[in-house]
Amino acid sequence: MRLPSLWYSRSTGGSSQNSNPRDAYSTTRCLTAKSPVPRHVAFVTGPTRRNSVRKQRKSKKYWTVLSLTLILVFGILAVGIEEGLKANSDPPISSNQTASEDSTFRCPPLNTTGANGSYWKPTTGTKWQIVLKQPLTNFDANVAVYDIDLFENQKETVDHLHDLGRKVICYFSAGSYEDFRPDSDKFQQNDYGRELVGWPGEKWVNTDSPSIRSIMKSRIQQAAQLGCDGIDPDDIDGYTADTGFPLSTTTATSYLNYLIDEAHALNLSIGLKNAAELVESMKDKMQWSVNEHCVTFHECDKFRGFVGMGKPVFHVEYVQSKGDELGVQNEVRDKLCGVKEARGFSSLLKTQDLGDWVQEC
Repeated sequence: MRLPSLWYSRSTGGSSQNSNPRDAYSTTRCLTAKSPVPRHVAFVTGPTRRNSVRKQRKSKKYWTVLSLTLILVFGILAVGIEEGLKANSDPPISSNQTASEDSTFRCPPLNTTGANGSYWKPTTGTKWQIVLKQPLTNFDANVAVYDIDLFENQKETVDHLHDLGRKVICYFSAGSYEDFRPDSDKFQQNDYGRELVGWPGEKWVNTDSPSIRSIMKSRIQQAAQLGCDGIDPDDIDGYTADTGFPLSTTTATSYLNYLIDEAHALNLSIGLKNAAELVESMKDKMQWSVNEHCVTFHECDKFRGFVGMGKPVFHVEYVQSKGDELGVQNEVRDKLCGVKEARGFSSLLKTQDLGDWVQEC
């Protein structure tokens, strides 16, 4: 803040641009205290002298008040600047200090890392294994990723995989009711419809239901607590089946966006399971695709959008049996693994029970 020119010229005789306000104050104080009364004042008598002395006192009082006022102004400005700097910085929190002791401290939101996109992002060609039949006991597969059942495995299993340098995807059905799951009692009867063909005890659910979404949110939270790096929500393509509900690609997109938001909020990655019709709308938001038998159904080309973005397509084709000690016969392997549309996919051959056995393409 620049002081009035009058202050500088009367106090120090210098210019307003080169003088220091504190020096000006010191100079004024010294001049006021030490300078003798001018000679012409000493020879004035009577009223004239009293008037001169009164003017002298008034002048002294004026400059004193002005000096004190300016000091006060500078003090207030200094305090204001200091507080402003504090407000714009994050104050250090000592080990014994709580948030209540510092009103400027705010805990970060739960989904900070998710919102910033720091969740796991695998790349094209990442090797994987999928075991859903039972709790995982065989850790010998030389792969980077394991896809395992959310309910069949304990945190110790996930921790062990992490110790081995593996990432863990946790599988659950997001589009069906399964009567053998531990949370099956949470499903309301009017929220599940017709059975999935070939899967006794499993029924399609209404993915628009707030109750169903709440159950799936709890499952995603369970995956986070288990330590999973990502989730594999199955059966989200109910629009292709006779479910008993008016499901469509529009309702599926809405549902997937909900699952994506919930997963990312907990720093979990999420993949698109099958649902070729949704690849174009979901490939930007999801971190990979898990595809079953795209070669058999002649739709591998529809999933290439993920590969084009550097994201993996975790692809599995099912075979009738494991074959001999060398695996399935060459002609079967060539038929399922030699499709050019699947180049760049992370392709496996598995039996449909999804046990330990696996053969890479």
